[in-house]
Amino acid sequence: MEEEAWNDLIGINADPPDRRDKCEQCKRPVVVCWCPALPQPAISVASQIVILQHPAEEKRSLRTALMLQLGLEPGKCVVYKGKRFPNQKNQKELEGIFNSEQTLLLYPSKDSVPLEEIDRSKGPYNLILIDGTWPQAKAIYASSPVLHRLKQVKLIAVGISDYIIRTQPTEGCLSTLETAAQCLAVLECQPELRQSLVRPLHTLCKYQLDNGAVEHQSKEFLMKNNQYPKPIGKRLSRLLNYSNTVCGAVPLGIEQET
Repeated sequence: MEEEAWNDLIGINADPPDRRDKCEQCKRPVVVCWCPALPQPAISVASQIVILQHPAEEKRSLRTALMLQLGLEPGKCVVYKGKRFPNQKNQKELEGIFNSEQTLLLYPSKDSVPLEEIDRSKGPYNLILIDGTWPQAKAIYASSPVLHRLKQVKLIAVGISDYIIRTQPTEGCLSTLETAAQCLAVLECQPELRQSLVRPLHTLCKYQLDNGAVEHQSKEFLMKNNQYPKPIGKRLSRLLNYSNTVCGAVPLGIEQET
């Protein structure tokens, strides 16, 4: 009898299956599905968003790149995963994008120019965003020499993120979804695009707040108001200094670190 009991015990799955019904599109439990807030129909744009995503982003339960993919017509937002680009899995697909004169890289270097100053009459453009935390984004950029020769752009005066259930490093840091939406609003000369594309994020945040989540202020805000509870580390200090001296804003198109 003891042997049977032991066999029953070791036969129990340590990770029981999630029995909650899930949405076929966003793969989230139906009760927290944000798909009803997606644009209907999906938005048609001339530009293409190309996301270079760090593998760690797949593990985030609240990642926003999928909202962008579902909010735009198929093919207008493509995601490639890796720690350096191109790699064996995506070299053929990315070769044409990297070699195109119509490709822009959103990256806050000293050589980047405001996206608002790009000649939109010469579009449409391919806009590359790096999806990951700032250290991950810098690592991807450093290990991908092909990115260094692309025309680099940045966003100016973007405001504060609506992703209020996550702590942003600085006041101007946006989620990948918000960054892409703002860029498309500029490139397509359609200011209303941002609001339409970020609506699923508003739905997600509202649900979380209604169920016990709290609104987060950025680390920069907390430090300015003497409310930051931890010593300021070297990495955060460098990020704040970089954002203030290089482009007047934190790196955009880069997800916040939790």
